[in-house]
Amino acid sequence: MLTLLLPLTTLLLLTPWINNKSTWLITAVSMFFLTLKYTLFYTPVTFLNSGAFLFYNDLMSFLLVLITLWVSGLMMVASQKVMLAKNSPLKFTVSVVLLTMILILAFSTSSMIMFYIFFEGSLIPTLLLILGWGYQPERLQASMYLILYTVTASLPLLISLIYIFKHSGTLSMTLFSWQFYSTSTLAPVWWIITIAAFLVKTPLFLTHLWLPKAHVEAPVAGSMVLAGILLKLGSYGLLRIASKFIFLNNIATPLIMSISLMGGAIASFICIRQTDVKALIAYSSVSHMGLATAGIMSNTWWGWQGALMMLIAHGLCSSCMFSLANMTYETIGSRGMYITKGMMTFFPSLTFWWFCFSACNMAAPPSLNLGAEILLISSSISSSFVNIMPLAIMAFMAAAYSLFLYTSTQHGAPATFNNPLSLFVPRNYTICLGHFIPLILLMLKADLVTTWI
Repeated sequence: MLTLLLPLTTLLLLTPWINNKSTWLITAVSMFFLTLKYTLFYTPVTFLNSGAFLFYNDLMSFLLVLITLWVSGLMMVASQKVMLAKNSPLKFTVSVVLLTMILILAFSTSSMIMFYIFFEGSLIPTLLLILGWGYQPERLQASMYLILYTVTASLPLLISLIYIFKHSGTLSMTLFSWQFYSTSTLAPVWWIITIAAFLVKTPLFLTHLWLPKAHVEAPVAGSMVLAGILLKLGSYGLLRIASKFIFLNNIATPLIMSISLMGGAIASFICIRQTDVKALIAYSSVSHMGLATAGIMSNTWWGWQGALMMLIAHGLCSSCMFSLANMTYETIGSRGMYITKGMMTFFPSLTFWWFCFSACNMAAPPSLNLGAEILLISSSISSSFVNIMPLAIMAFMAAAYSLFLYTSTQHGAPATFNNPLSLFVPRNYTICLGHFIPLILLMLKADLVTTWI
């Protein structure tokens, strides 16, 4: 783990003394190099031999750290306009590197209290990205929503962790036990209070209102890190706890699963009514993460394997879709789906990438999303046959809103007042390729994602 943290710390300390253009290049290259190095020299440190260590590194942590580094590198490439416009590029780079370090620590720590600290600490650089480099004055309201929702739900988790420490004497994920509370009549309430922080961060429908606001107001880097990594923190925490305390999780399964599946179906209908490209992609995230939450709450191996697969697939797919939306915004100057009509006329090569990622978003083969949805739908139906209705709606509507997004923006006659301000540069296609290749290759080697249990 130090082999990742030391280079990032060095990069963080040297950033103020490097000129703007070099900083952007060095940071992006460093992220990609660390991804390659971490892949080649991966050494598992699992629950079995990590009792004495602050960090562990099983397959789930490895994959999520890997996607953190990869998306952070692509984030820097996508945010080149910050450097070209001289919009505080050094502060931007520091925020991105700091956020990357916090997320790596969150995915790698073996202590629940350390995880809680990094879980909350990730909000600070995210808030700085939205407030410092967002596009509109409404970013203040979006930041307030983000803080209020996530911090309010997280405080009960802190109280719960203190209570666990009092009874168990440890907060190591490998050692602590909740058997003392599993027979109490208040166990269901206690369990829901404990996992509420993760459900809000995922986000579960009804606690999701911060997400569309944050996405719409965030710069491209903020949207990419929110969709690609930060939403995964909630599901990661839920997976870690749910896989250890199946008895307590079983108690809350009917309530949480019904909200997540019905909420996912409702979010799918909301998607089809959106006119803002980023808002549509944000609501599709609510739908997909609702399916992942249902898989986790099913308490089956298929559910947990499918949930991790969905985290990786959704992280890569929606991150690139936000990047594509930003490319369109930088060129046309609008995110409205009816103003950006007829993009195929201007940029046919970009239309190809819109189609690829719209297809991945609706789980078309051979994307990793397909494997994830097969596992998650199977595990949800095995939990209760009644779940087949919301699942069918979600599967159908995913195709409907993905095709709606693609056809509305790419086909049709372009508006007469559209005047693309800049030609697309090769880095935009590099970003798309950087997201697409792992999405396809991981499906060909799916056991990498499914053998973490």
